[in-house]
Amino acid sequence: MSAEHNRLSINSKKPIPLEQWGPYLSERQWGTVREDYGHFGDAWGYLPFDQSHFRTYRWGEDGIAGISDYFQNLCFAVAFWNGKDKILKERLFGLGNYEGNHGEDVKELYYYQDNIPTHYYMEYLYKYPQNEFPYEDLKATNRSRTMLDPEYEILDTGVFNADEYFDVNITYAKQNSQDIFIKIDITNRGINMAPLTVLPTLWFYNRWSYSPDEPKPCIRYLTKTSVQVNHRRLGEYYFYFQNPDDCLFTENETNLNKVNGAVNETPFVKDAFHDAIIEGTNRKRLRNKNEGTKFSPVYELNVKGGETKTIYCRLTNKADVKPFINGFEKIFAVRKQEADEFYKVILPDNISDDLKNIQRKALAGMLWSKQYYHYDVKRWLTTSDGITPVNEGKSKGRNNDWTHLKNQDIIAMPDKWEYPWYAAWDLAFHCISLVMVDPEFAKNQLLLIMREWYMKPDGQLPAYEWNFSDVNPPVQAWAAMEVYRIEKETCGTGDIIFLKRVFQKLLINFTWWINRKDRNGNNIFEGGFLGLDNIGVFNRSHNLSDQMQLQQADGTSWMGMYALNMMDMALEIAKHDIAFEDTATKFFEHFVLISEALNSHSLWNEDDKFYYDSLRIGNADPLPMRIQSIVGLTSLFAVSIMDKEVFERLPDFKKRVAWFENYRSKNNLFWPNEERGDGEEILISLVKKDRLIHLLHRMLNEEEFLSHGGIRALSKYHEAHPYSVTIDGTKYEIQYDPGDSTSNLFGGNSNWRGPVWIPINYLIIRSIRKYGEFYGDNLKVECPVGSGVFLNLMDVSKVLTERVVSLLAIDEKGERKLNGNQNWFYKKTGNEKLVLFYEYFHGDTGSGLGASHQTGWTSLVADLIGSCEVKKEEWKEGTGYEVFIDEDEEDS
Repeated sequence: MSAEHNRLSINSKKPIPLEQWGPYLSERQWGTVREDYGHFGDAWGYLPFDQSHFRTYRWGEDGIAGISDYFQNLCFAVAFWNGKDKILKERLFGLGNYEGNHGEDVKELYYYQDNIPTHYYMEYLYKYPQNEFPYEDLKATNRSRTMLDPEYEILDTGVFNADEYFDVNITYAKQNSQDIFIKIDITNRGINMAPLTVLPTLWFYNRWSYSPDEPKPCIRYLTKTSVQVNHRRLGEYYFYFQNPDDCLFTENETNLNKVNGAVNETPFVKDAFHDAIIEGTNRKRLRNKNEGTKFSPVYELNVKGGETKTIYCRLTNKADVKPFINGFEKIFAVRKQEADEFYKVILPDNISDDLKNIQRKALAGMLWSKQYYHYDVKRWLTTSDGITPVNEGKSKGRNNDWTHLKNQDIIAMPDKWEYPWYAAWDLAFHCISLVMVDPEFAKNQLLLIMREWYMKPDGQLPAYEWNFSDVNPPVQAWAAMEVYRIEKETCGTGDIIFLKRVFQKLLINFTWWINRKDRNGNNIFEGGFLGLDNIGVFNRSHNLSDQMQLQQADGTSWMGMYALNMMDMALEIAKHDIAFEDTATKFFEHFVLISEALNSHSLWNEDDKFYYDSLRIGNADPLPMRIQSIVGLTSLFAVSIMDKEVFERLPDFKKRVAWFENYRSKNNLFWPNEERGDGEEILISLVKKDRLIHLLHRMLNEEEFLSHGGIRALSKYHEAHPYSVTIDGTKYEIQYDPGDSTSNLFGGNSNWRGPVWIPINYLIIRSIRKYGEFYGDNLKVECPVGSGVFLNLMDVSKVLTERVVSLLAIDEKGERKLNGNQNWFYKKTGNEKLVLFYEYFHGDTGSGLGASHQTGWTSLVADLIGSCEVKKEEWKEGTGYEVFIDEDEEDS
């Protein structure tokens, strides 16, 4: 047990297994739905980046490399000025949804370097140009580009070409839960001396402006190197810092003069530091102010080429006459060593250093992505932000039927800049990674989204902030079983109480799906876009007319998977509590009926040997949407193996299943795929063996789904063979689109028409592995198709795993596929170990696309690496596919 494991053991006994202080500060609060009080539901337009500096937020705060307490009463982050920028760098810059040619996109260089679950040690690297930040160039060039052009990124501007930038490494090391040391290392990566102004900033989340009864907190000057913090909820804290060049106070209040031309009652407004540092305005007045709600010491540095300068701070709840005693710096080395020991316990040691680096950064980044999320929908709809009055457009607009939703929690976000709000199915995947480092928090997150202040009374789970009523794939039961399995394998015992709590809530959600998304009661499910944005020829969330109904192969398959996961959960619980045996039977029956609908109606196309959505128009025969996409491959996900013990310990379940099978057989009714193994285990799945082989033949074909980086979302077949359909005189078309989206569906900021998505690949790999566990060498398929190499399905799952991992791993050229045309930068000394975790990856080249900074589900690569069993950082072109080479078996 490492020191970190001991701390986690203590935290696990808390009602909420959280540290009071962590990286809970968002990286973007502007441009979110929560901050939109306009008439038209235009979140990006209502509070854009240009106004984020001087407008107070209503529902949270943002900053660079920041921390806060878990109610975000008090925040800390670092701000900078290079002497040339027009904006004080207090938050990360990016383009709004209609500014980028492919939707919103952060335009900064920053990296989550290290983190552990209790946040006793955290590292964050920010790269700040020494020349003027290219705000206008990034805006203008992206606006001039079409959706057929690639994104124009900050590395394309040339601002980093001559190494004229600072590496700013921010490290946090806790003495205890309320005593945090902060180290800011500034390294000049260029050859010439360059100036940098650094502002380690402390401020309060502004609640007092919107809650009259909320007393205003205070940061008060104590000495030239300390201030005292007083807050009704948080209590008393002290902020210590080394000798600064200046100290400035202001208030976290909106600058109304810049918003609407009104006269400010005071010069002490949110952006006063910007004016004082860059314009020199009111600097003396801010210096002479002795208290406020926003404070910063100011360090005006000149850093020689290659030199590193360090600033230390400390935030603690105890007064200390000697806050920086001799040797205090050792706390950083001690906590770093503890972090190393923690990861040494949980990560495999038989893999290359590069893979260890990827694993650790994936998990550390997932921990950095924890964020305080505050959103009370009813209050948001019925109150003002102090700028725009309550209006009818808003009250009848987005999320108006979710007034029960009252969120104020720490949540693992997909991406704290691109997606600083939770999404139901993203969060389920996040928990698979989180359970590797913090099982209690992972379980807490799954349960959280099912609590009554999230789940609608009718059982619907909130999809995501932009539209809670959208529908995500129901993967919560699968995730719960994965979390349970991983923890059980690690600790030796499974948390049955956790499974019971999840099961009870998912009973309600499953019923919602049955009642709301099976329009005709025939077990063929709809669900709309189901998180796959633009994968169809048209927006699947909207019916083309009242006479049309889209019957979804993926909606039906997801529900088959859901039913099977619920059955597995009920069976596992029933081993400890026999009362759950009946529900296992119930979900087995659901699975049989859903399997019948998928396989006996119009969703399977015998000519193409593939599952498709079908469009029913009036009383006409269903029209198959012959798009070869992962919509048809989701049928692989519903697979389960029941061992002999299940039937021995649960005789009533065995009896009911036998009766149900006998009844359906006598009446010539459909029965799902069921096969018995030598050890009397039974495999049940949505897909019969012959159809499984057909699907695998397409999936493992490099001219169709299989890329060098994993399974594409849409078959490459459609590159030369676009699919089109004419409905009511309108022609709709889709073709293979391996990179950034060229479609405007869902804002055009994510693409399911060709790229590789790691969560889908993870599901495919886990499912293929399960088939392989059952079939062994009794089923082999050609992999890749045309290679002449036939592999069992366990080996197929390894090939797919290795291909996905290859997206991030260093190859023989010292490059990573995900870096694309930016490998020149990441091959520079000091940048070789930097890894970004993108939203998705180019279907041909493997370069990273979409959200770039720890899109949560991409962290699943950490678990995939753990199952690789690879040892050497070397790649070889084998029989048509890339394989890792084992140190001991060159021909393995």
